[in-house]
Amino acid sequence: MNPQALATLHAHLLPALATAPSETRRLFHGRGRCWPGLEQLTVDWLQGVVLVSLFKEPAPEQLQDLRDLLLQLAASAEWQQSGAHTLLIQHRYLPQSTAEWLIGEEIEEMSIVEGGLQYRVDLGRKQNAGLFLDMRYGRNWVREQAAGKRVLNLFAYTCGFSVAAIEGGASHVVNLDMSRAALSRGRDNHRLNGHDLSKVSFLGHDLFKSWGKVINSGPYDLVIIDPPSFQKGSFLLTKDYQRVLRRLPELLTAQGMVLACMNDPSFGSDFLIDGVTQEAPSLRFDHRLDNPPEFPDIDPESGLKALVFQRIS
Repeated sequence: MNPQALATLHAHLLPALATAPSETRRLFHGRGRCWPGLEQLTVDWLQGVVLVSLFKEPAPEQLQDLRDLLLQLAASAEWQQSGAHTLLIQHRYLPQSTAEWLIGEEIEEMSIVEGGLQYRVDLGRKQNAGLFLDMRYGRNWVREQAAGKRVLNLFAYTCGFSVAAIEGGASHVVNLDMSRAALSRGRDNHRLNGHDLSKVSFLGHDLFKSWGKVINSGPYDLVIIDPPSFQKGSFLLTKDYQRVLRRLPELLTAQGMVLACMNDPSFGSDFLIDGVTQEAPSLRFDHRLDNPPEFPDIDPESGLKALVFQRIS
């Protein structure tokens, strides 16, 4: 983060604040490597809260320069116009992802809005707030496809896909995740949106030890697979994704669809397309969802991959 890079950041954030969105959005995505010196920095707009995330420790003088720039930004007319009231830096490279509150009172939890739906998120306490903003188009797509469908949401986390599916008219959604705390937040997200929880199931299990429960709850018209790239002791992308793809024919209806997602920059779309071809040949690749424009990437294959597959009857 040299002075030139910080000047670039300032030049992006001023107009972004001047036209601050009414809903949650990313304001600056340095991780797409489009702006030299800012590859380890992102800025998110959480409806009045400006969250700056650092993914690599900067030199002390660089960190101070960043603080100074952000405080200068907070004194601008654009900041006042935006309605922003809180500013924090989250040091994601630290074990506890420590938050540094520069302006405003500390906020542990808050509700944000995306697509007219509410989601509860944590600030400054966990590595991830609770909603991955780059998956916005994926949630939109699920909402558009869900009417009347039975949906399986694997690696559900806080059930963002489930909220979108129920809002879109899904008949039932089964969410599976090892983290019961994440699923509990998923219940909260459904309640925030006034959803009928009798249409939603929550399975706090290790998928690879619970195939029987998952299969018995099927078949499903839509299966969503959005695993972590690596989760110690539970999921290794290069080994375990194929194990999931192999079971798809047992899970799907005759016209079933799959949304398979991956956000590891080391692997491109071919990893998923080749995996499905090998492990579930009754499915064909249909299309890849676009990523939101606020997530530019110097290499599209390094960013989020969200691919749609259709079962061939």
